[in-house]
Amino acid sequence: MSSREQILAAAKQNTLKRYNKPDYTELEKQALTFDNKIEKFCEMMKAVGGQVAVLEEGQNINDVIKAHFPDAKRIATNLKEVTCLGQPQAITCATFHPDDVEKPGELNGTDLAILQGHLGVCENAAVWVKQDMEQRTIFFISEAIVLIVDRNTLVNNMHEAYKKVETGDMGYATFISGPSKTADIEQALVMGAHGARVALAILV
Repeated sequence: MSSREQILAAAKQNTLKRYNKPDYTELEKQALTFDNKIEKFCEMMKAVGGQVAVLEEGQNINDVIKAHFPDAKRIATNLKEVTCLGQPQAITCATFHPDDVEKPGELNGTDLAILQGHLGVCENAAVWVKQDMEQRTIFFISEAIVLIVDRNTLVNNMHEAYKKVETGDMGYATFISGPSKTADIEQALVMGAHGARVALAILV
């Protein structure tokens, strides 16, 4: 039994009174929906401090990445290819696989990480990213991240998102919405406080 399972089992054993799960059906009926999901996702990604590119017919995804990050030298990804507008494209701009290193700290100094997003949420530009490599530190330690999102996986709101998300074989996943940011100190917004300073979502 894992430590997580032990904690959940202990909590369940010591729960004195249990309540039925509330019915969110009425709330879900009031949730935001959008006529143009791509347009709304782009709007919200910019609103949260991120950048967005919608891949067009004939464009090469590597050229798009290089155009946004011309100075990036150390580029990490575990993706060999991605499907862009129904056609496979090889990822050739990366320089190493995150699992090439033995310790997470060795990823420090990574200029750019290219990650597969499994769905995007239009109401807040959150992108669901699952761990599909050993070194998940790459999600947070790189200076910038690229989130590759299939435009057909965009959902309107978090109600819809939570019905679709799952953590995959490695049991870890997270939502990433734009670059890292905090306003804890004097209510001044700071980008890149505890994660990527720049985030680019590419809709393919």
